[in-house]
Amino acid sequence: MRVPPHCIKQYVLSVLLALGCSVAVAGLSPEQVARLGDDLTPMGGEKAGNADGTIPAWEGGITSPPAGYEAGKHHVDPFPEDQIQFTITAQNVEQYADKLTAGHQALLATYPDSFKLHVYPTRRSAAAPQRIYDRTKEVAATAELVEGGNGVSGAVEGIPFPIPENGAQAIWNHILRWRAVSAARNIAQAAPTRGGNYTLVKFQDEFHFQYSREGVQEDELNNVIAFFIQKVAAPPRLAGSILLVHETLNQAKEHRKAWVYNPGQRRVRRAPNVAFDNPGTAADGMRTSDQFDMFNGSPERYTWELAGKREIYVPYNSYKLHSGDLKYADILTPLHVNPEHLRYELHRTWVVEATLREGSRHIYKRRTFYIDEDSWQVLVVDQYDNRDQLWRVSEGHVINYYDLPALWTTLEVHTDLQAGRYLAIGLDNEEASSYDFSIERSPKNYTTRALRKLGKR
Repeated sequence: MRVPPHCIKQYVLSVLLALGCSVAVAGLSPEQVARLGDDLTPMGGEKAGNADGTIPAWEGGITSPPAGYEAGKHHVDPFPEDQIQFTITAQNVEQYADKLTAGHQALLATYPDSFKLHVYPTRRSAAAPQRIYDRTKEVAATAELVEGGNGVSGAVEGIPFPIPENGAQAIWNHILRWRAVSAARNIAQAAPTRGGNYTLVKFQDEFHFQYSREGVQEDELNNVIAFFIQKVAAPPRLAGSILLVHETLNQAKEHRKAWVYNPGQRRVRRAPNVAFDNPGTAADGMRTSDQFDMFNGSPERYTWELAGKREIYVPYNSYKLHSGDLKYADILTPLHVNPEHLRYELHRTWVVEATLREGSRHIYKRRTFYIDEDSWQVLVVDQYDNRDQLWRVSEGHVINYYDLPALWTTLEVHTDLQAGRYLAIGLDNEEASSYDFSIERSPKNYTTRALRKLGKR
């Protein structure tokens, strides 16, 4: 039996990555690149709907704001007439089990009286600027993994691996996906106790994704794909501390750099522990550093297997959850967020199995990622402890920020099945505005000197 060349290539690459070897695999063939924008979306998803019509064809997504939207305000729901098609509960879960993640089935089993999934019509709303589509088609022919899958070369601005051949490529697509060039937001974070009590931690965040800057060249990056600043605004005991991160493209060559400003000492210090399974900022131990943005940082501690695609119910078009008409108390209920404000839809997702490498350390032995085919945004993650027991379920509740456009989270929720608690980060319902994409930033805004000045204001 003759084995197709692309299968041989995928097998060899998988073996090399599993062994931690350095690899450099050429990009897509001209025939594969030609599929982007043809039978595939410009991002590499299947343009056609599914056989029974429950997933429609992708027709470009939402590319402009609907009537009633005011720039800088909370994004109005472009689908206000959509009704719940059905609700999945602990009582009827068997009927839908083939389209549910292990994590969602566990949530239904753990909280049979309160957790549910309201399923709405599927809206393939994901979209990006035309330049991102154009650059994706360009870099798809040149992008390659390097250093055992811990870096990318030959790509900038676009999605590097729109037709992935392995799990490492798929997770790098998430890390390098289009969100914005620069963005600012005021958000809150809460980690309710089992009884539902919580203290809001408020952040002022800034992002500058120079990888996505229009016309940028790889050598202009200096190996930095993104800059991030997070200032704690409340409560008073934490207020004034600031985190600065420089995220790198080739993590094997150079890990991310991070610094913190301590308001008590009025000093800037290196922060090498802002990575992997070290605790997230003021998260009460409810998430790791690499769970922020659903996954970030170096993939070096895991092997990454691409397990194909699945049609599953995922959080999507979460405009109701994003609404400025809600109060935080409406969302933050005991044990899990209030399911009445959540929207789930049937979408095709890439499934990536991450397994801890022998000799590496992390509190999660295994992780299963479900990645949106239309945007490369991670939507759901199931995380397992060292006993191979399902421990935490992460959800990225996304909307299309149609003023860009870009698909990104409005709220991340990390639910701990064993502790009966969860962490919600990204709450902005009671804030005066949503994301601000109008800010203009450059690398000079994210130096340690700039951090020191910001801390002393």
